[in-house]
Amino acid sequence: MRPEPQPEIAADVPEPPAFITGYAADEWWSAAPELYRLGLLTRIDVPALAAYCHAFGQWRMAAEALAKMQANDPIMNGMIIKTRYGDAATNPLVSIARKHAGDVIRYASEFGLTPVARTRLAAGGYVPPPPSKFEGLLR
Repeated sequence: MRPEPQPEIAADVPEPPAFITGYAADEWWSAAPELYRLGLLTRIDVPALAAYCHAFGQWRMAAEALAKMQANDPIMNGMIIKTRYGDAATNPLVSIARKHAGDVIRYASEFGLTPVARTRLAAGGYVPPPPSKFEGLLR
């Protein structure tokens, strides 16, 4: 569901690429207006935000599929599956969800979407120190 961005920035927020659909598109329209408002999203940032949103959508789908399996498996909570040979193995959805969660956090930090990343943004860019009283003496 696409939330309505604030009218003053709605027209300027870049549209997501066509392949950003479903949960990824929901995340785009959740994050993009705020990132744009903060000056952290320009048209050249679209691929990076698309990668974040795609990872988010993949993570959410894997997490929901795993949750459905967990509901039907009160003993192992879907973490272990039985192979076609009858052996126990780690459910591939666990690895898929973990991988995409890691991608989400990595991409999110690029846009200041994690608490630690926000502290780096709040620290600001490099500001040169004021000139020393001895500046220019040796020129």
